[in-house]
Amino acid sequence: MRISLLIALALALATATTAEARPRPVRSSSNFEANKVFGLGIELGAPTGLNGKYFLAPSHALDFGIGAWGYYGFRDRAGYNGGFNIYLDYLWHPISLVSAEAFELPFYVGVGGRFISWDYNGPKNNGRDSTIGLRVPFGLAFDFNNVPFDAFVQFCYTADFYDSYGNGFYSDFEFSIGARYWFK
Repeated sequence: MRISLLIALALALATATTAEARPRPVRSSSNFEANKVFGLGIELGAPTGLNGKYFLAPSHALDFGIGAWGYYGFRDRAGYNGGFNIYLDYLWHPISLVSAEAFELPFYVGVGGRFISWDYNGPKNNGRDSTIGLRVPFGLAFDFNNVPFDAFVQFCYTADFYDSYGNGFYSDFEFSIGARYWFK
């Protein structure tokens, strides 16, 4: 699945029209204002897959992802296999920690939801399990001014409230990195 996602991304980037890189005007405040609208790229970590971001306002955006999920270290002990993950977050970029000619470094925080489905081959049952949960991402975006790319580093608190396997509430911290190409 990872290879097919990378091939799809490479084809999308190869056939995309050149995006307009829009430098930001010089300003005295430390508030972040996006100079892009829609970006698509890859995210590695938890989760791994396709990632997109759409700015609704200069400092507010929707962040979404679809791809692989799994704690592969548990595969042999508990029977968990990799699975499918989809999420949607609402992000707020309250401050730019660095504002240089080449890039902005905004801090962001948000809230969203996720759905995960995976295979389970364990002592009690075999089959497909799923969960629905809450995400609270926070991180840094390296938002380049003169090229249509950005990169990000993100931590995310997750809390799963509903699951089909009967374990109830589960929470964790996840980490991911990624990069996006901005189409406009």
